[in-house]
Amino acid sequence: MTTVAPTRSLRLITVTMAVACGLAAANLYYAQPLLALVAGSFRISHGAAAAVVTANQIGYAIGLILLLPLGDLVDNRKLAPRTLIATAAALAIAAVAPNAGLFLAMSVLIGVTSVVAQILIPLAAHLAPAEQRGKAVGQVMSGLLLGILLARTVASLAAAAWGWRSIYLISAVLMLAMSVALVRVLPEHAPDHTASYRRLMASVVDLARREAVLRQRAFGQALMFATFSAFWTAITYELVGAHHLGQAAIGVFALVGAAGAAIAPLAGRLGDRGHGVIGRAAAIVVGLLAMILAGVGAGSVVLLAVAAVLLDVAVQGHGVLSQRDIYALRGDARARVNTVFMSTIFVAGALSSAVTGWLDDTYGWTGVTVFAVGLQVVAGAVWLRSRFGRS
Repeated sequence: MTTVAPTRSLRLITVTMAVACGLAAANLYYAQPLLALVAGSFRISHGAAAAVVTANQIGYAIGLILLLPLGDLVDNRKLAPRTLIATAAALAIAAVAPNAGLFLAMSVLIGVTSVVAQILIPLAAHLAPAEQRGKAVGQVMSGLLLGILLARTVASLAAAAWGWRSIYLISAVLMLAMSVALVRVLPEHAPDHTASYRRLMASVVDLARREAVLRQRAFGQALMFATFSAFWTAITYELVGAHHLGQAAIGVFALVGAAGAAIAPLAGRLGDRGHGVIGRAAAIVVGLLAMILAGVGAGSVVLLAVAAVLLDVAVQGHGVLSQRDIYALRGDARARVNTVFMSTIFVAGALSSAVTGWLDDTYGWTGVTVFAVGLQVVAGAVWLRSRFGRS
């Protein structure tokens, strides 16, 4: 059954979940500004180092498919903290990995267990009153997005101070701390679904087949996230190679993207007022303009920073509006709905980062930005089909 928490306790729960989501999601992005250092440490090419990002995202997609549906079967108060303990173990091993093979394997496991963020977001929708659902999801998403957007800055600064491996040890400690916090703060939540795990997984496939809105929102956000992944996978090489920035300066550059987190609660309120369709269209247009600017303004760090802010605003705004729509579809299956949505997104992100590594090696920044512009154009086509197909 859906439980609505009292206002005061809901605020504490929401803040705790937002912090946990941010710290867990950040694990997927620490590697992005460190790729040049990782490549040097393990004596591999830039394209091979980009496989670390792909490994994180493939792992995350696996976790979304195999672990996230458990949110409709297992008490989230037990599931989330235990998963964070596994994350901490994988991070600690990655921090001391002697070779690229073990580091990549742990990157996959870090991705698998970092799905805690997506376990908690549907819980926020469960606990909030229906008229505040968009706001609650937006607030928790703000924490998640800040984690994503600040991860690159924190990782860069940590690398400059203590070496690139330090961020993995720091995050391992934070995962253990958040595990304890979630046990103390989260209410017990008895899921409505009582069938076996096998039937639960079969129902995920059935949801994807039956819900056209879910498929459309998932595919549209997948294209937005693929653009995001392409930009942030390649930008470090551009900043180091073309603009000769050091690791601390790259951290400052990554900080500008954190402005995108401010759009999450605003987008949630926009959706609550019935403006989700036009909001998603605006996000796609902003994302397209951002990638065009990133291509034509590559000679200026300032213009690249503006492009980063615009892109992050676009991707996060589109994501919050899309999630509000899909959580309204099936109140008894929000974790499984989120499984379809997020696994689609991160499969696209993994493919995009893999393609980006090859494009950057072969065609440089221009090839990456042309690819990203193409992704945004396709996202626009998906919106048009959704809008005029009345879905």
